[in-house]
Amino acid sequence: MRPDDLMDHVQRERGGFLVSTDPARLDVDAIHAFLTSSYWSPGIPRDIVERAIAGSICFGLFAGERQIGFARVITDRATFAYLADVYVLDEHRGRGLGSWLVETVIAHPELKGLRRFVLVTRDAHGLYEKFGFTPISKPENYMERHRPDAYANPGIAR
Repeated sequence: MRPDDLMDHVQRERGGFLVSTDPARLDVDAIHAFLTSSYWSPGIPRDIVERAIAGSICFGLFAGERQIGFARVITDRATFAYLADVYVLDEHRGRGLGSWLVETVIAHPELKGLRRFVLVTRDAHGLYEKFGFTPISKPENYMERHRPDAYANPGIAR
């Protein structure tokens, strides 16, 4: 059983747009196309995107049938979550869709009451602050193993 099969899918509609956690709706080609050119995952191989999606609660943002945004949460569904890969296509920005997408993520029934919910962003601090995210209070407690060139070297990424 995949983690996403543990609960019913969330769907929210607003102004002709839809956010859904139904993995059958996700356009993996569109997600991969965006992520491979993003600043946080340049060149990410499609099979890694597929594995990341399979291990996460994913939120697709749609205009009709076309996927125009995405977010995913890596979580144990009890104590911790990491918000990743949040985007809205350029031509749909400025309409509040990113805020609505994050609002939908935060409201997800399996993400309520978590002790810690984290993310990393280079340029969207204002968006996430609206939802209670703050800079890490004790950054000296955090450690990471960061390999920004992992996708350029398949031996590392796989």
